[in-house]
Amino acid sequence: MLHLDLDAFFAAVEQRDKPSLRGRPVVVGGVGGRGVVATASYEARAFGARSAMSTAEARRRCPSGTAFLGGRFAAYRATSDVVMALLRELSPLVEPASLDEAYVDLAADGAHDLSVEGVTEIGRRLKARIAEATGGVTGSVGIGTSKLMAKIGSDLQKPDGLVVVPPGAELDVLHPLPVTRLGGVGPATAERLHQIGVTTVGELAARSLADLVALAGKAHGAGLHALARAEDDRAVVADRGVKSVSHEETFERDLTDLDVLGREIDSMAARVGERLRTSAFSGRTVTLKLRRYDFTTLTRSQTLPQATDDSRTIAAIARRLLTEAGTQGGLRLLGVGVSGLSVYAQGDLFAEDLLLPGAAEPLPDVVSVVDAPEEPAPAAELPAERRWWPGQDVRHEELGPGWVWGRGLGRVTVRFEGPLTPPGPVRTLAADDPLLQAADPPDWRTTGVLIDPV
Repeated sequence: MLHLDLDAFFAAVEQRDKPSLRGRPVVVGGVGGRGVVATASYEARAFGARSAMSTAEARRRCPSGTAFLGGRFAAYRATSDVVMALLRELSPLVEPASLDEAYVDLAADGAHDLSVEGVTEIGRRLKARIAEATGGVTGSVGIGTSKLMAKIGSDLQKPDGLVVVPPGAELDVLHPLPVTRLGGVGPATAERLHQIGVTTVGELAARSLADLVALAGKAHGAGLHALARAEDDRAVVADRGVKSVSHEETFERDLTDLDVLGREIDSMAARVGERLRTSAFSGRTVTLKLRRYDFTTLTRSQTLPQATDDSRTIAAIARRLLTEAGTQGGLRLLGVGVSGLSVYAQGDLFAEDLLLPGAAEPLPDVVSVVDAPEEPAPAAELPAERRWWPGQDVRHEELGPGWVWGRGLGRVTVRFEGPLTPPGPVRTLAADDPLLQAADPPDWRTTGVLIDPV
């Protein structure tokens, strides 16, 4: 099995398409006061910025000159499509997990040399082809005897890593790792494990099946018991259609306290929202699953007028559904899910809050709207710059293609450059300049050619 994880994918695409940002901290996500970080470049991660962090916190941590950009999903999907096509040349069994992640069953091709040396060479060639085909986007590759070990491997030497776990060496690699490296160990499970002295996968493997079932429930406990021993027989499922995204927790004891259950909901909603955003999906139906003390299971759902991937919205609806369902007798399991999925529709994660009246335009070394949280202006007072957001692709009839560098005071600042140009000049224009229009993302493979919208 091979697992590919593209490195800081959204930020890497932004740095490829915007040469002035190469080597600089870049944060992609919501640019307003309520925004959330989707991806931080490795330069930004050095200052503590990370995905799912509030944009306001990332601004506090990152230095002047950090680029805070809204998302360009057409650009990300176009790049992802190129990568997935390369993977399908390796095997008919490719399972995309998100835009920037996929599993490949190398054995399904039938022609590959599956020795350690052979699969190492496959990994090297794949990484080189991805970098060439995407204009420099890198990926980390893990190869092992199962999905578990392949994914563990891809995470061990990021960025731009290649780790092959030889058959028979699985436990040597797995057991020293923190228990949180296992996919089934979220914050709540990790806390319960820490309370009984389990912090590494090896310590988890030393626990009996009965101990783990008592701690985490029958299904979850059995799963942890198997993963800690590198037992994973999951197959690669080609082009799996995702119908819902959910997360659930089984509690050590039955819970009735709404505050405690509300915090559990917030944690699960955060995980669901992050998975939706990473996979470029949003959904219209939020579902709460409850299992009562007597093992009766019920679900409550609410369908929204428009799709969302916002963790706060998901949590608020799930909390309301819990209040309506009640906690009589105690709950032993709680789950939060989102269904009715569609390809990502820009929502709160990349929300465009408005400028404060009188806010200054960005300083020359700051790619940002403003450095303080913003409050929406009344609809009747919407400024002309409302149509523009940092990072947006634009084209000026006289000055050519570029991207929005900042906005404010009825003006928009644009840097005119592209993937194959040197860092370009910056020009400040009237926000309602009739010669300036929104544009499709540039094609990194040719000069002056735009890719079709996705």
